[in-house]
Amino acid sequence: MPDRTSAPPRAWQRMLSGRRLDLLDPSPLDVEIEDIARGLARVARWNGQTEGPHAFSVAQHTLLVDAIAGMTAPQLDARGRLAVMLHDAPEYVIGDLISPFKALLGGEYRAIEARLLAAIHRRFGVPTPLPARTTAMIKAADRIAAFYEATRVAGFSEPEARRFFGNPRGVEADRLDLKPWPAATAEKRFLARFKVLLAAASG
Repeated sequence: MPDRTSAPPRAWQRMLSGRRLDLLDPSPLDVEIEDIARGLARVARWNGQTEGPHAFSVAQHTLLVDAIAGMTAPQLDARGRLAVMLHDAPEYVIGDLISPFKALLGGEYRAIEARLLAAIHRRFGVPTPLPARTTAMIKAADRIAAFYEATRVAGFSEPEARRFFGNPRGVEADRLDLKPWPAATAEKRFLARFKVLLAAASG
């Protein structure tokens, strides 16, 4: 019998596309947008602690950030909007850990996340690293999305959410779709939006 105790731990995940993505050395050639869409549509934001019959998925969150970026950063070109769509893409492999837990894990988690994001960016022709201005615009839209998710579906009071996410200036909740979608809907809408932006960036 082979000695399995000395074998190195598996550091890759097999995707439904058949790709095997290595967490330690991710290759852009193993990244497929269909895998990303499927994974993000089934990963719950807020550890699933949200109202309604469906989880508020990372795919839906991504589309929410995209909509907010359209309102707050209309100067972003198609490649910048692709970066918006991919800002949480590593979570299709490593899940969506809540911010307090990420802080406890520290640098190793951030390093893995950064390697995955760089491979994903290279796969779709997004600059790595992003220009600082683009990163700032994505983070601002992300924080506005987090504020409205926190107060509309995750049980935060508005003062509490402002303390953690800031004041959502320039975007009103009634312009946003904050009702959690079924996973299949989130997957389909994510894919459709991404393909539109990819075609625009490639044209």
